Amino acid sequence: MTSTAPKTYRVKSFGCQMNVYDGDRMSELLTQQGLSAAPEGEDADLVVLNTCHIREKAAEKVYSDIGRLRRDDGTVPLIAVAGCVAQAEGEEIMARAPSVKMVVGPQAYHRLPDMLERAKAGQRVTDTDMPAQTKFDALPKTRRANTSTFLTVQEGCDKFCTYCVVPYTRGAEISRPFKDLAEEARRLVEAGAREITLLGQNVNAWTGDNDKGQQVGLEGLIRDLAAIPDLARIRYTTSHPNDMTQALIDAHGEVDKLMPYLHLPVQSGSDRILRAMNRSHTVESYLEILKRVRAARPDIALSGDFIVGFPGETEEDFADTLRLIDQVSYSAAFSFKYSPRPGTPAATMDEQIAAEVMDDRLKRLQALVIEKQTAFNQASVGKVTQVLIEKRGRLEGQWLGKSPWLQSVHFEGDVAVGDLVTVELLQAGPNSLAGRLVF
Repeated sequence: MTSTAPKTYRVKSFGCQMNVYDGDRMSELLTQQGLSAAPEGEDADLVVLNTCHIREKAAEKVYSDIGRLRRDDGTVPLIAVAGCVAQAEGEEIMARAPSVKMVVGPQAYHRLPDMLERAKAGQRVTDTDMPAQTKFDALPKTRRANTSTFLTVQEGCDKFCTYCVVPYTRGAEISRPFKDLAEEARRLVEAGAREITLLGQNVNAWTGDNDKGQQVGLEGLIRDLAAIPDLARIRYTTSHPNDMTQALIDAHGEVDKLMPYLHLPVQSGSDRILRAMNRSHTVESYLEILKRVRAARPDIALSGDFIVGFPGETEEDFADTLRLIDQVSYSAAFSFKYSPRPGTPAATMDEQIAAEVMDDRLKRLQALVIEKQTAFNQASVGKVTQVLIEKRGRLEGQWLGKSPWLQSVHFEGDVAVGDLVTVELLQAGPNSLAGRLVF
């Protein structure tokens, strides 16, 4: 059966920043094919659910959303499932959700236009191949850009943490060529980006040859991008402790455009659990990295990731994690209950932790994180700093932006999105600060 050609689309992304980047690129592909983004509140002819597979609830949410796409008259839009769930569970999705017409993995979405043509002809199409890098070569060169925009520089992971599906859904580590990244960054700035966040599963594993033919790491890419005149800020995420080189640490103290913020996941404060996770670093080696980072950039804000309830985690192991959070005094952190993912070694480990124990530990950990985050924000009160304006606030005349330390700041004034303005920070809460426009 032939389907009516879709005229509008909506891409709905779940999960990490890389999924947001991928969602934006799929939107650009569909626009290039003559489709228009559906206005907010209106049904779309084509819906792309761009998925995450890190936690079980994220995967189940996809199926819930598929069910909710059924309209009052019983019809459904053309549905595509993309991303990591698509990669890991493509056949199951097709069997479990007959309304899904396309399943495309995160390394194959550049072939979405061809898949769409086949779907319009009545076929159900799956593409979960992993061709190395050809995706980026095939994507549109024209980029849309927000004031703060993502740029994927590295994909995949070779670390094989025992709880993680990324090596199986995103493949081995690859670094995009320096030339391609430099060109894309310049196009983003020309399109209005003032801040670029470099993305990767292990972003600090990026390596490549610069325009002088010299092999450089992420610090070399950052230094070159910092030469783009209208680019005001550079950030990067997510890093692995094993790839945190001294050269990259030094860049934090030497490159003004590199913001004083580092997200460096540790996952646990227990060496015993870190070994079981195959994290390949210890608490001591992790703290030594942070010591060197703070020596290079004393005002740096640190954030991390934590998993509670990993198989075999005792109350003593958990207490070690709380001690680490207390010692580091993170400005922010992401924390999750362990979720067994099919195919990962941890899913079959003994001593799986009861749900109620994980709930209790997560609650206690997040309370401590909020305490540290609030303290960090309160210590910022009185500072005069630059804020990059990202959007209007909820109140008349109010604007929202980010400080160098990735804090949300709201204030009033005669400004515009994209302006980099000087603000005095006056009041602090756990999630944002109030400020006064200085100039």
